[in-house]
Amino acid sequence: MDSVRKDLIFVAFAALGAVLSAPCGIAQSAPSQSAPSLHDRLNAMISDGKSAWTPEQLAAMAQLREAAMKDPYALNELRHLTDNIGPRLSGSPQAQQAVEYVAAEMRALGAEVTLEKAMVPHWVRGAETAEIVSWPGQAPGTTQKVVLTALGASVATPAEGLTAEVVVVDDWQQLQALPQGAVQGKILLFNHKFDKELAAQGRGGNAYGGGVVYRGAGPDAGAAAGAVAVLVRSVGGADYRLPHTGLTDYEDGVRKIPAAAVTTEDADQLKNLTSQGPVKLHLTLTPQALPDAQSYNVIADWKGTEHPEQFVVVSGHLDSWDLGTGAIDDGAGVVVSMQAIHLLQQLGIHPKRTVRFVAWMSEEEGSEGAAAYMVDHASEMAKHIGAIESDLGADHPTGIYYAGKSPLGTWLRPLSHVLDPIGAEILVPTPETGEDINGLTEKGVPSFSPIQDSRTYFNYHHTAADTFDKVDPKHLNENAAVVTVLAYALADSDEPAPR
Repeated sequence: MDSVRKDLIFVAFAALGAVLSAPCGIAQSAPSQSAPSLHDRLNAMISDGKSAWTPEQLAAMAQLREAAMKDPYALNELRHLTDNIGPRLSGSPQAQQAVEYVAAEMRALGAEVTLEKAMVPHWVRGAETAEIVSWPGQAPGTTQKVVLTALGASVATPAEGLTAEVVVVDDWQQLQALPQGAVQGKILLFNHKFDKELAAQGRGGNAYGGGVVYRGAGPDAGAAAGAVAVLVRSVGGADYRLPHTGLTDYEDGVRKIPAAAVTTEDADQLKNLTSQGPVKLHLTLTPQALPDAQSYNVIADWKGTEHPEQFVVVSGHLDSWDLGTGAIDDGAGVVVSMQAIHLLQQLGIHPKRTVRFVAWMSEEEGSEGAAAYMVDHASEMAKHIGAIESDLGADHPTGIYYAGKSPLGTWLRPLSHVLDPIGAEILVPTPETGEDINGLTEKGVPSFSPIQDSRTYFNYHHTAADTFDKVDPKHLNENAAVVTVLAYALADSDEPAPR
């Protein structure tokens, strides 16, 4: 008996045991006219009802799953992207080298490769220093270092830096409650804390969302209040004096002021000192915004046998911030998507539809690569059968997020059983699945992403600690298994996924 069939029968009997052990009033209650009988429900669990895939296709999925768990391809590719090429900020020489490298690797697998142009920001970080120069209780002639990093797209201070008093607020409400002119000519610090308890429950994305609004909108709010610069408490969970960068978003017509993220420890110290009396900080940031650069999305098509004109996108973003080497954000997403093509090639599997690998460019600085794709392929939305993006690291995946019509969950159910042996059986609906594929989702294309363990992801995300050693090889392979099985399933079903 093949492993997939065994898995289905085990799940069915587990469900039967749960029903028979239920209280009598529940177990014996009469079903409604529309409710299927217990016998029908058990049969549905074993056979998945009217499955979109044959037993042979389900066996192929199990084969791909097992191959993914043993294959070092993704790990080797990630090591090269991170250790050999390094940080891949859009517009940089490393980003261009990564484009050329990934394109060559895809050609070597026999995929049809195209480099699609995208104009991307070219921002260079420069120097970034800060020190407290005046505070209550200061020993004469001393200063205290503040550890920080410029936010992406930040403008520069004067070359010699600027010195100003610091005002600390925890949130928007505290800013609004300040007297008129309280921030004029000063440095404003948003000290909004990352919710570690929420992240510890596997809700890292929610914790991040609660703080990232200050990083994105804080500089504009500070400028409107008259500040000369804005600091933001790092949006992440690490407490090792590790600053977290990320993009800030200047609105047109608003005065641009320098912006940086400070470590949690330095944010706490500044709040403590300012509660005792005036505190002055000397801040130097020297980033440059160079003219936009030409870059590329890497497109690699593993051609379908019956409907080569129909596409299933499997993707991650190739660019990264420049502090670390972009292992979890998002080298891991790129290489597990590369591995999907690699495994199809290794096993000689050619689905009915084309599996389209995409390495997106410039997700971190505005998703310009994704926007270019939507323009270039505007007339082909109906030909996109599904889109997958992996962009939440490489920790253990527990299943699949899906965005689309409600029947999609029932349609996916056989995949839950295929992925159960690696603990990735959960199916969860969500409004969106990935920044780069949001445009496809909005056009009605069913979209998907692995449900990844986010409890520690934001400890390293956008920091100097985002390096190769943070990736567990077993978890990376589990993610590759989820992505590959899902890509094959979407590409080989007799009927396309519901949309």
